[in-house]
Amino acid sequence: VQLVESGGGMEQPGGSLRLSCAVSGFTISNYDMSWVRQAPGKGPEWISSIIPTGISTYYIDSVKGRFTISRDNAKNTLYLQMNSLKPEDTALYYCVRGTAALGYAYWGQGTQVTVSS
Repeated sequence: VQLVESGGGMEQPGGSLRLSCAVSGFTISNYDMSWVRQAPGKGPEWISSIIPTGISTYYIDSVKGRFTISRDNAKNTLYLQMNSLKPEDTALYYCVRGTAALGYAYWGQGTQVTVSS
């Protein structure tokens, strides 16, 4: 099983980034998928989940209206569109299989997002 995140980088406040997570070893269409981030010196923080069909999505309040989770089951890939970035979004972002409620089965290696002027 591999989850490989990409798309992170350094961006100015107000900017945008799109994270991708290419998955191999299982078919994401069978699972809820999530993004989790970890800021320096802090524990992991769940930020968003999406059900297998993609019809329902969930977000932590601090990213609602700014971030959009999506999935392309045909490409076995998960995405996170991040707009209106803030310095407090700076963190290592992980793609994970599962949800906060049911538990996370697999994690990617993470992609660093740094928001700074």
